[in-house]
Amino acid sequence: MAERTFELPDLGEGIAEGELVSWTVQPGERVEEDQVIAEVETDKALVEVPSPYDGTVVELHAAEGEMVPVDSVIVTFDVDGAEPAADTDAPSQDGAEETDRNSAAQSAAAKPDEDEADGEASSAPSESAAAESPGGRVFASPSTRSLARELGVDLDAVAGSGPGGRVSAADVRAAADSAADEPDEEPPEPRSVSGGEPAVSERDAAGDAEPTPELVESDGAARDRTLAMPATRRRAAEAGVDINDVPASEARDGEAFVTPADVEAYVESAAAATVDESAASTEATSSPAAAEEGGAVAGAADAAGTADAEATPSTGGEASGERVPYKGVRRAIGEQMARSKYTAPHVSHHDRLDAAELVELREELAAVAAEEDVKLTYLPFVVKAVTAALEQFPYLNSSLDETADEIVLHDEYNVGIAVATDAGLMVPVVKHADRKGLKQLAVEIDDLATRARNRELSPDEMQGGTFTITNIGAIGGEYSSPIINHPEAAILAMGPVEKRPWVVDDEVVARETMTLSMSVDHRLVDGAEAAQFSNRIKELLSDTTRLLLE
Repeated sequence: MAERTFELPDLGEGIAEGELVSWTVQPGERVEEDQVIAEVETDKALVEVPSPYDGTVVELHAAEGEMVPVDSVIVTFDVDGAEPAADTDAPSQDGAEETDRNSAAQSAAAKPDEDEADGEASSAPSESAAAESPGGRVFASPSTRSLARELGVDLDAVAGSGPGGRVSAADVRAAADSAADEPDEEPPEPRSVSGGEPAVSERDAAGDAEPTPELVESDGAARDRTLAMPATRRRAAEAGVDINDVPASEARDGEAFVTPADVEAYVESAAAATVDESAASTEATSSPAAAEEGGAVAGAADAAGTADAEATPSTGGEASGERVPYKGVRRAIGEQMARSKYTAPHVSHHDRLDAAELVELREELAAVAAEEDVKLTYLPFVVKAVTAALEQFPYLNSSLDETADEIVLHDEYNVGIAVATDAGLMVPVVKHADRKGLKQLAVEIDDLATRARNRELSPDEMQGGTFTITNIGAIGGEYSSPIINHPEAAILAMGPVEKRPWVVDDEVVARETMTLSMSVDHRLVDGAEAAQFSNRIKELLSDTTRLLLE
């Protein structure tokens, strides 16, 4: 038997970390391969992490509630039948002997030590192993693949020095150095905001000609890897900022962790630097007397500002009340909503429809569906009406590719259903909703909603949506201004079906009605088109014969 460490596996595209919610094993406990050892919560779902080995748990390296970066060691096993390392002085390659166990964020392979020196491993065996990889697949950890993308290295062309042809970070760096034909010790050029000057740290601005290596690394100019939430990475991309340039205000297990506030501060500082350069140029052309007078005024203003700051009580002190960590699903929801409102100019549209026929039809069909243990609510009817209307108004089923400056008119109708859970709002997606009947929609929606509340959804079941529906009527209230589930173009909120005053044949009567609220991205959808789309939904829900023909 020999000890093997196990790292938190890749939890999905763009996910850099997860919260270790609970351990299902303890030190000294026997485990079998594929037995669930931990539950990890990402900003998308609760993921079960299986054991990659048969053996005994030696040590748990993370505490419950801790945020754990992907690829960091979380547990050590005493593995059955494993041979101990022959040379303890050699660079660590724990777990590299195993073949790649990663499969859709459910298993992982430990990567070779990324700090090993270039050239320590023989290149001849690695070339042979790489050539023998099944299906031409390149074996590499997620962090190594990320490094290859950053350095512009094609992994297919890199000879892996690890067992089985596994490509390590050292192999990637060696390939990058070879392609550039530069010495390894030559420092990389500082990255910069698109179109601007290289990033300069506060210490550089204060006058240090050569910042320390530690400062350069923390400020991003020499970082090999940056931890950040997916929404933070998207915001940086929208602003034309390389995430590795952004100074990190936090560190997770010794690695830089960039927050949304870091990105905003970096963007603002870049804009301020441009303004300062322009102001400096103008000041240089002014008279010495004016410059002296301006300096005196600025000095007085600085002094006044300092006095005000000293006299004004700080609002950043501790406040009374309970403090709840802002992380996990709640933080993901907050970042997604902020990004949506920050990015997409929202326009809201409110409407009301005569739902008398809809109420009658649902009651009739619900009785039949109940015989098959199917609960038929109003939501499947609305989904049918929405998908039919989307076919006529394709821009409501679109998204904006800002990188390519193109509007993507989706040819699939994948409807997200907002579900309120104890952990926050989740949006599972009904794929190809236009191809499904009322009963099938009812069964699938109920299943997705139940598993969302139990935190049993997979990340794939919450991705790929093209339009979202939220049901505020189930909770209360008539109208709302829902926030778009970015990058979708629109979201529809169902209000309650209630009796309200309604004019029928010139008489005011009590009538079953439903309210609708919709928000659209004004970059993609105009108000007139939103109103026409709403009118089509009203027409289908008010005249159920038309709806059943769709």
